[in-house]
Amino acid sequence: MHSNRYTILFALLVCVTCSVVLALTAGGLKPVIQRNEAVDIRRNILRALDIHDGRTRIEMDEMNDLYDRHVREFFVDQQGRIQSDVSTDMPGETPDSDMFPVFARVDNGTVTGYGIPISGAGLWSTLYGYIAIEDDGETVMGITFYSHGETPGLGGEVDARWFTDNFVGKKIFDDDGVLRSITVVKGAIPPDTPETQRRHMVDGISGATMTGNGINVFLERDLQRYEPFLQTVRRGEIPQIPGV
Repeated sequence: MHSNRYTILFALLVCVTCSVVLALTAGGLKPVIQRNEAVDIRRNILRALDIHDGRTRIEMDEMNDLYDRHVREFFVDQQGRIQSDVSTDMPGETPDSDMFPVFARVDNGTVTGYGIPISGAGLWSTLYGYIAIEDDGETVMGITFYSHGETPGLGGEVDARWFTDNFVGKKIFDDDGVLRSITVVKGAIPPDTPETQRRHMVDGISGATMTGNGINVFLERDLQRYEPFLQTVRRGEIPQIPGV
């Protein structure tokens, strides 16, 4: 029978060995993980901008080709002015709090939509995604949520097409040009809701009221950051987009 000292030393050696192996494995896989994360972000930008439906299988090279042909990245400042000299290594990564990334959809040399990142607290996790606005500056083109830890079957339905498709065609500004965002209601939108309100609302997810409330808070907050830029787009005064 081995002594206690031998047992402790053996257990310690096993722990150290496993830790080293795990550390080396994690380090070796880090570039792959980062690449896959960047690919997933691009895929969601394409989906929000309605360039790819997100259902059809697409190879990485084809996806990158779609992105490079149809998406132009730039930043806007707090006044909504384009800042083309700001660089970033990953789509959606903001270098500082005074600059906000925008992803323009370009078709045959014409800008047809603008995607912006959105993120905030749900019930159990931070949700990350993108919302795209058409070239009128107020109509939702698409929305995606690509990372979250909400309850499967409840709040986890935020990334389901039946939920995100409800946002398409909704308006983030009212007729007076006031930012209203989009509100996820509890349950279904009441049938007697006037169209002037309905256009800013979507049906909620059953049993996920807190997740919906979280989306309402951070979606309005993030749209407010881009309001000066979006108001410029609404007025048709948008300057030349870099690369277009």
